[in-house]
Amino acid sequence: MKKHYKLTWRQILTGTGLLLLFAILTLLLSGPRRNEEKFQNAAQELFCQEMIHNTLNMHYTIAHPEDFGIGKYEARLPGYVPGVGESQQEELEKQVNFWKKMSDCGLDDQDAYTRKLLALSLENSLKMQSHSYYDEPLSPASGMQSQLPILLAEYTFRTAGDVEDYLTLLSQSGEYYDSLLVYEQEKAAAGLPMSQSTARKVRQQCRQILTGESLAQGNHFLQTTFQERINDLYIRQGIDRKTALSAIHRNNELLSSVLLPAYKRLDQGLSRLSEQYGAGVGSSDNPYDNIQKESGGFDNVLPRGLATYPEGQDYYRQLLIAETGSYRPPEELYDMLKNQLLYELNTLRQLIAEHPSCALPSAQEECLAAFPYTQPLQMLEDLQKRMSGDFPSLAVGGQQLPTVTVKTVSDSLADYTAPAFYLTPPLDDTSANVIYVNEKDMPNVLELYTTLAHEGYPGHLYQSVYSRRYLAEKGTAPVRQLLSYGGYQEGWALYVEFIAYDYACNLLGELGQQDASWYMQAEKTNRSLLLCLYSLLDLMIHYEGATCEQIAAVLDNFGIDDPDAAQAIYSYIAEEPANYPQYYVGYLEILELKEKARAQWGADYTDLRFHTFFLNMGPSDFTSLADALKSFP
Repeated sequence: MKKHYKLTWRQILTGTGLLLLFAILTLLLSGPRRNEEKFQNAAQELFCQEMIHNTLNMHYTIAHPEDFGIGKYEARLPGYVPGVGESQQEELEKQVNFWKKMSDCGLDDQDAYTRKLLALSLENSLKMQSHSYYDEPLSPASGMQSQLPILLAEYTFRTAGDVEDYLTLLSQSGEYYDSLLVYEQEKAAAGLPMSQSTARKVRQQCRQILTGESLAQGNHFLQTTFQERINDLYIRQGIDRKTALSAIHRNNELLSSVLLPAYKRLDQGLSRLSEQYGAGVGSSDNPYDNIQKESGGFDNVLPRGLATYPEGQDYYRQLLIAETGSYRPPEELYDMLKNQLLYELNTLRQLIAEHPSCALPSAQEECLAAFPYTQPLQMLEDLQKRMSGDFPSLAVGGQQLPTVTVKTVSDSLADYTAPAFYLTPPLDDTSANVIYVNEKDMPNVLELYTTLAHEGYPGHLYQSVYSRRYLAEKGTAPVRQLLSYGGYQEGWALYVEFIAYDYACNLLGELGQQDASWYMQAEKTNRSLLLCLYSLLDLMIHYEGATCEQIAAVLDNFGIDDPDAAQAIYSYIAEEPANYPQYYVGYLEILELKEKARAQWGADYTDLRFHTFFLNMGPSDFTSLADALKSFP
């Protein structure tokens, strides 16, 4: 019979037993400690690797790399490298396995939540990685041909080293765009070429964003913004004027000798691809192309939905998860959106029936005439006052309230950028913030007010600053900030944009404009209806394979009967898959989460409490948020 050693109380109080107990306790305690160290080391390593790999991304993520354990590094603007897909997938598989298998033992709540999000996010990225050439880095609305100049123009110069990094990145911009052209060539050869209409738009951008004439005149925004930043650094840090003038000369030289030729090569390369593959896009064996061609009225080389490609539906499923943060299958999302569309449609009809004047042009004129604010900073100030009772303060950890500067989008980019956008501040410097307004797409003061709520308060600016400050105060691993959840961020911005419509109604009511406030309610419902409709069209195009003709028939039922408008809507959605769902599905998921909070908290529910929960959790998918809500105090 095997003997079992039994520890007696007498032995515990004597030397041998005490040493044995100490050894056991040390073993039990060291496991959680080791796991915590394992997490911290792995999280730090992953964060540093991502930062060092892409200097542009690092600069916009952290202001002071040395505070995050990043010492010397070489400025890099990484582009596409042919033939590395398999090795990247293997590395991604290792990361997925590592984070999925790691225990939460010894981790605090923040670290355990970060580990969970990393495992889920990386797993979805791995599934998307298996679908080669389905991504489009040069889309007309959000491609790098228009995004890179904006990022370079807003590249903050905190030190002379930042100037050197900027110039190094600019010197690599030619290689960067050349690599994207190689990707487009491989993508076309693999049977997923850019459509002729899409290529025409991108080529036009390449010819207009940067021109030799504007550089010769010295008034291009990449010249003027550089000079402004250099002069500011000259004043703040006292760099000698000779060095400043040398940097300005070097910037002008690189714009002329590197970036401008890169745009020309990209333009010419896409032209050759259109000639080689463009006709094939419209005359392929794909039945949807033939339907479009036979229908008449539409270009047979328009972009087409992901569903028309062999692995398109599978890729779209994963893209929806990545962009919306919702794990609902497309079929469930379709039903959810359809029900919401009917609700918004009935609400709008009832509103017009009860207040017919709100649908008259005079109602809009009355609103515009009565609205007291015309300047962005006035509107942002009013929004901050109205949100104060329902949203937590930004003065986290005693920090001062952030400042915001509103800038106008350059004329050379006005045709290719959103009506407004916000640049997210670094994790360690949330004090100064910038919102860009595209005056070309901003027709009236009411739209400007709700747009500034979307981009500023209580939207992107407020959400980003709050989350960064709160997570930093809690000691959350910075790797958490590498995870992007469009549904969380854009869903929130749309959620508070709709709240801003209510603020505008209150404001007009305070001024005695009750009838005008009904117009605002109708505008709010109509915007929700359209975004819901466009999200449904996204599913129809990319999951069901709907053609431009079929989309035009749907739009006609909603009063959009202009063929050019229908084609423009179809093309945008086809070129930007999952973009509208990112906003509207995210918004609907927030509403559902809010209802769960009401049911769970009962009489203790307040909007302030729900908003605090949502913001404290930080960017997340909605399944993880729903789980976290169950234990929120």
